[in-house]
Amino acid sequence: MNLFFEESGDFKAGSVLQQQGEAYQVEMQTGKRTKVKARDVLLQFASPEPAQLLIEAQAIADDIDLDFLWEVAGEEEFSFGDLGTEYFGHAPKPQEAAGLLLRLHNAPIYFYKKGKGRYKAAPETSLKAALAGIEKKKQQAAVQAQYVEELKSRHLPEAFKPIALQLLFKPDKNSIEYKALDAACSDLQTTPQRLMLEVGGIGTPKQLHLAKFLFEYFPKGTGFPPIAIPSVSSLPLADVRAFSIDDVTTTEIDDALSVVHTADGKVRIGIHIAAPALGIKRADAIDAIARQRLSTVYIPGDKITMLPDELVESFTLAEGKTCPALSLYATLDPTDWSVLSTETRAEAVPIAVNLRHNDLDEIVTEENLAAGAGEYPHKADIALLWQWAQVLEKARMAKRESFGLKPEQTNRVDFNFYVEDEVVTIVRRKRGAPLDKIVAELMIFANSTWGKLMHDHGLPGIYRSQGGGGGGWAAKMQVRMVTHAAPHQGLGVDQYAWSTSPLRRYTDLVNQWQILACVEHGVTAPLVAPFKPKDADLFAIVSAFDAAYAAYADFQNNMERYWCLRWLAQENAKHVDAVVLKDEVLRLVDIPLIIRLSGMPQAPRGTQVRLGLIRWDEIDLTVEARLIEMTTGRTAEIDAAVVEDEEIAISETEADAESVQE
Repeated sequence: MNLFFEESGDFKAGSVLQQQGEAYQVEMQTGKRTKVKARDVLLQFASPEPAQLLIEAQAIADDIDLDFLWEVAGEEEFSFGDLGTEYFGHAPKPQEAAGLLLRLHNAPIYFYKKGKGRYKAAPETSLKAALAGIEKKKQQAAVQAQYVEELKSRHLPEAFKPIALQLLFKPDKNSIEYKALDAACSDLQTTPQRLMLEVGGIGTPKQLHLAKFLFEYFPKGTGFPPIAIPSVSSLPLADVRAFSIDDVTTTEIDDALSVVHTADGKVRIGIHIAAPALGIKRADAIDAIARQRLSTVYIPGDKITMLPDELVESFTLAEGKTCPALSLYATLDPTDWSVLSTETRAEAVPIAVNLRHNDLDEIVTEENLAAGAGEYPHKADIALLWQWAQVLEKARMAKRESFGLKPEQTNRVDFNFYVEDEVVTIVRRKRGAPLDKIVAELMIFANSTWGKLMHDHGLPGIYRSQGGGGGGWAAKMQVRMVTHAAPHQGLGVDQYAWSTSPLRRYTDLVNQWQILACVEHGVTAPLVAPFKPKDADLFAIVSAFDAAYAAYADFQNNMERYWCLRWLAQENAKHVDAVVLKDEVLRLVDIPLIIRLSGMPQAPRGTQVRLGLIRWDEIDLTVEARLIEMTTGRTAEIDAAVVEDEEIAISETEADAESVQE
């Protein structure tokens, strides 16, 4: 006797060797023996042989017309034997019954399984829907195959054009477009980004990097909705002629300075900060825009502003205008440069001129200031501010050393990027140059003074704090944002509240609201300030700003790295000088490009090397190079670019950020 039975969802046939109660010992055609329970047996037959039955059953199943079989089956539940009698017109032979069962089992959209050998025909509406779905999948498979071939022939299918970015950065992995892109990349052994560049879905690697960032952080685009420019109440006119010092590309001019000699021989220094907080109110439409963006995003040759251009133009400290400003006045004794008093006012400040680093850096040097050489606007004022800036820096360094830290590096090199018509110029600038130091020191003074003002009035603010944390050195010295006054050991100040860039940082706008509350309401400020003590919303702002600012900085670093690679291509660079930063990490001397050179021989920090460039990739921003020669000479400039282990955590100070961020 032979059996046709079901095992693990498959139909099999074999010869019975022995029966023991409700079980059979069956030998398969391969010689393997298996135990089959009686409940799994569907047919018992003497002939044909089991192997032959399976062959004939499959042939019969292939010949059965499913549509006709579905019509014959009717609406009631049935056994395969009963249906076989009706379908074949006679009691089915073993191979016919087995073939019918195979056909029923392999057509689940036509027949629903109800039990051992029992089925029920699918309702007509369900069957039509299922068949339509199958047909749709067939058509989609054909379209997908066509897409794959087009992509492999380096042609972008029309359907891909409006969704190219989505396919790269936020794909629907069930869509036929994504499946086609994935299949084509697999066949071509490439990545979706590279293939999209090849077929024209993305124009250039620069557009790829920009699109990735915008897709994640500006999914609705970088434009602004229409806004009404807020009006500012009448303000007292400041008796000063203020001037700003910025890079030539700066349009959000947040800060300006003034110098006035008083009748009693003292000097009054004015630090004037653009005051959008006089017009923007918490929770209004413009605040919602600023809070969503949190900061201006800077990249070489471009930026995405936090505030609409028309609003920036209304509050920026542009030359020839009288602008609403929050002013901090410090009265100094010029004999020892001690601060006798400070005063904060909201007022209208006349801006005499916008000075530019690009025009003055080569003229306003330490040597020329000492000798009184050169002619430029506000020469005497700048000379006086330079003297005070050095005093401020010396006091900060003493405070910094009292915290157990080494003095700041002041002769490091910064790099400015200028991009015009896709051609990049990278300009080296010595950090700590007089104009940089003047702006940096006075902004640190203002941020520290205003931080103390908020603290003394019992108001929360957004502070930058460093030092005093737990854990290892790096954790201890990590810069944190807090809502209460706390020391910033890296800067050497008792408190530090970002307040001098309200046109381009939301934290500064928030702090300006709080400072204005102190100025206008004095001791009652905690009752009327936009943010009250322990305001949970302030903590939410700090958290959101931290995340956004880190993401924006990472994007800026990536784009600077991209433009460094473009510079290599422009200059047709084959051999470059670099300096060892640590182990296998090097930085090029002429541009701020970091390279990891695997297998680099052990060398002290500051060692200068000559590299041969093999290749670089503007998509994944990698560089391959080989070591040509190593020298032992170390210049002061290169030494200054190398940071000690313990200083790495604090190498980015707010002093630098204030003067060179844009």
